[in-house]
Amino acid sequence: MSAPTTEEELSKAVAAADGALRIVGGGTRPIGRTGAGTRLSAAGLTGITLYEPGAMTLVCRAGTPVSEIEAALAEENQQLAFEPMDHRALLGTKGVPTIGGVVAANVSGPRRIQVGACRDHLLGVRFVDGSGQIVSNGGRVMKNVTGYDLVKLMAGSRGTLGILTEVSLKVMPKAPSRATLRLTGLDDAQGLAAMTLAMRSPFDVNGAARVGGDVFVRIEGFDQSVAYRAERLSAELTDNGSVEVVRDEAAQSEIWTGIRDVTALKNHNYVWRVAMTPSRLRLGLLDGVLHGLAFDSVIDWAGAQIWIGLTKGQLSLVDRGAAGFHAMLQNTLADPTVTGRAGGHATLIKAPEAFRADVASFQPEPAPLAAIAAGLRAKFDPRGILNPGLMT
Repeated sequence: MSAPTTEEELSKAVAAADGALRIVGGGTRPIGRTGAGTRLSAAGLTGITLYEPGAMTLVCRAGTPVSEIEAALAEENQQLAFEPMDHRALLGTKGVPTIGGVVAANVSGPRRIQVGACRDHLLGVRFVDGSGQIVSNGGRVMKNVTGYDLVKLMAGSRGTLGILTEVSLKVMPKAPSRATLRLTGLDDAQGLAAMTLAMRSPFDVNGAARVGGDVFVRIEGFDQSVAYRAERLSAELTDNGSVEVVRDEAAQSEIWTGIRDVTALKNHNYVWRVAMTPSRLRLGLLDGVLHGLAFDSVIDWAGAQIWIGLTKGQLSLVDRGAAGFHAMLQNTLADPTVTGRAGGHATLIKAPEAFRADVASFQPEPAPLAAIAAGLRAKFDPRGILNPGLMT
């Protein structure tokens, strides 16, 4: 495996490549096909190059560990507000999550419903394209939106358009206080109804998730405001079940870290991530094709995201097993009569490597979008060497 430590070394390695390259960072998120090719790691490009707490701006090299960034931000009582997920518990991987991997996969956690996704906090990027050219795009402050579309394009491209070398991010202050409301004993429909009610309330909810039969709703801000809003929202939610207000900080950290990292499904053999609108999730999946099937789930983003986990025992009850379930999910999500105008997608997150090699882990794109994506790849990677086949 090649592991350059400078942008120039990385550029030369890509320019000199005579075949496919498998781009890796910390190696904690092996999602999609991992076919043949020379492994090229960006994990050696480390370090925070600029941090201006007053401007709420952070610039760092792509291989910088997320833990290092979070530690630096914590000293100034700031954070990556989009709460990037750590996949290690779910996938059973080791290694160190890097900020480049977070951006390349557009990894976003529970607070996305309030502050947006990772890409919404991305101000600028530097990357090496498939020809070995170094490209710089965007800026280091929030008012600079030069090249905005290209910055957004790199978020979620998973190394298929270029290898990130540096990212500029907007950071935000940590809230001084928070409260978590726990509602117990709710089924899927009741849980979605409770989360919808919480999100429609005026109490500024920034986390709403369901794990098992429990629904969790998070409120953050100044202490008196949090206490008032938690009390008022609890009163509004009592018709949906018993409500407990959790204020202990350690208990809340455990709850939301578990939701962020989907730890409830860590022992499942197969895990899918499905994104669609909450109403369509209930009608099209929970009351539709998944009705009557045995599976476990974590619902996040107030019902806009569901993680579906199956054990081998549960799969034995599914027609055509894992392959049939995977095809059923993606075919359902490709049907606009099910997903509506907002659409949706199903992504295979966890499965044996042999299974991942045989299926399209990412939702197949409609023909017009696929043509645009192919054109972009041809522009940024004319030789087709960057993670070929990963997302198709």
